[in-house]
Amino acid sequence: MKNNPLPVITISRQLGSGGTYIGQQLAKKLNIFYADREIISQAAKHLSILKEELELRDEKILTFWQSFLQPYAVGLDSYIPPQVIPPSDRKVFDAESEVITGIAKERPAVIIGRCSSYILREHSNHVSIFLHADISFRKGRVQKMYNVSEEAAEKMIIQNDKDRALYNYTFTGKEWVDTTQYDISIQTGKIGVDKSVDFILKYLDLI
Repeated sequence: MKNNPLPVITISRQLGSGGTYIGQQLAKKLNIFYADREIISQAAKHLSILKEELELRDEKILTFWQSFLQPYAVGLDSYIPPQVIPPSDRKVFDAESEVITGIAKERPAVIIGRCSSYILREHSNHVSIFLHADISFRKGRVQKMYNVSEEAAEKMIIQNDKDRALYNYTFTGKEWVDTTQYDISIQTGKIGVDKSVDFILKYLDLI
């Protein structure tokens, strides 16, 4: 990288576009930290909730009825200690933002999703990447990853796109798929995930 220090790389991605694989390969080849599930683990500790509970809400916004009913999940006549009440979407976002900011301050890293490109928009050494692909490419990868039918894969993709779009817009005020807000946008279905890794590495060599 022209003698510059390694950057913090954030990856925003559509489900099935290869974001996890590409992120892991970049971290491996650059020998830097990879942050994905680690963000959930640290945020869950900060919020004093189970990691599994936070995983269910990952990059999602609770609907009104989910927000209203979740505290009463054990039964309307049961006593509910205060710690049972789930954290709000804002508290979850703030906790994950704190984790992401902390990682970026400590070391070069590849950080996956969770509005990280927006959270680190003022970071002095940050490269933001958006990965997308056509629906057939994405369905094929999702079918293999989750061992589901083509129909189930398509439903997962549609729902995931809606969840991530709402999540991103709620906390950034920006359209998630607007490629003008990223340094690089790659259609991984056209060049493949491995060539996408190579492309990003060549880009990093130029800056």
